Amino acid sequence: MKRSGLLLFVLAIAACSPPDSSAPSSSPGTAVNADPLPSWNAGPSRDAIVDFVQRTTTPGSPDFIPVAERIATFDNDGCLWSEQPAYFQLAFAIDRSKMLAAHSPELAENPLLKALASGDPAALETVTEHDVIELVAATHSGMTLEEFQDVVANWFAVARHPRFNVPYSQLVYQPMLELLDYLRAHEFKTFIVSGGGVDFLRVFAEQAYGIPPEQVVGTMGDTKFEIRDGNPVLIKQPGINFVDDKEGKPVGIARFIGRRPVFAFGNSDGDLQMLQYTAGGDGARFMGYVHHDDAEREWAYDRDSHIGRLDKGLDEATERGWTVVSMKDEWKKIYPGEGLP
Repeated sequence: MKRSGLLLFVLAIAACSPPDSSAPSSSPGTAVNADPLPSWNAGPSRDAIVDFVQRTTTPGSPDFIPVAERIATFDNDGCLWSEQPAYFQLAFAIDRSKMLAAHSPELAENPLLKALASGDPAALETVTEHDVIELVAATHSGMTLEEFQDVVANWFAVARHPRFNVPYSQLVYQPMLELLDYLRAHEFKTFIVSGGGVDFLRVFAEQAYGIPPEQVVGTMGDTKFEIRDGNPVLIKQPGINFVDDKEGKPVGIARFIGRRPVFAFGNSDGDLQMLQYTAGGDGARFMGYVHHDDAEREWAYDRDSHIGRLDKGLDEATERGWTVVSMKDEWKKIYPGEGLP
């Protein structure tokens, strides 16, 4: 992550207006209409998706895939919802750092917490990606899993995005919601495979996407079993147990899903190994990238972005004929909510 990008995001968070408790406006699990992908323009990506689903779910087709093997995996940040000007979990961690710096003398002395809480440009210039990972672990540790889930749910109820001034949960992609429904209507099992924290993701994934907690694979922090006040609980620890990014994604898929996907979607180089792993299986396979090329309605970025960089993956997708979705040209609408592009 480029330091300037993190600084701009911190300043944007500090300047955003007071939050409200608006609920997510997505509606996963709805019945498939006559047009199963109404927010997709006619074009190569839509055609490729429909062709793949028809070929692999029609009995007697040479590309038919048994229901048990219809595994579809999706990255989250930048693939199912926006990720600019910084990952939404980082926005959560920044808000947590401000609170902790104000109320916890011990944590207030942490240099990274001080930098994020103060917005001091000189201090922020020293922040690295590894620092951010440690920040997320530190701000989430020491509480039970249920307590953490309540904290995240409460944050989603009040925090607002600095550009669109709506709850973060409203910035899911309408075309991808339709794709998830379309796949499930044809008996694909849909999974999130993300570099984000799994306990964070599981708070909203079912409501936002119709993907239940047991179908979410993500980065895992250390967790410890304890008896507290006579109750058996899981306590979040400051360490990182498993990083579900880049080469970690195929490992996470094998460990927690147990089947190689036949359909995979990402948006960055962090998803490349997941798409490669999907492509390496036998039979029909679908590999897709969401390409952020719509500066007016969302953001335009790829090879030089401080987050969500799509460089090596874009080259490999072009060379191997994978589907690359142009948000600008192939999506009629970006977000599901009223007043959003």
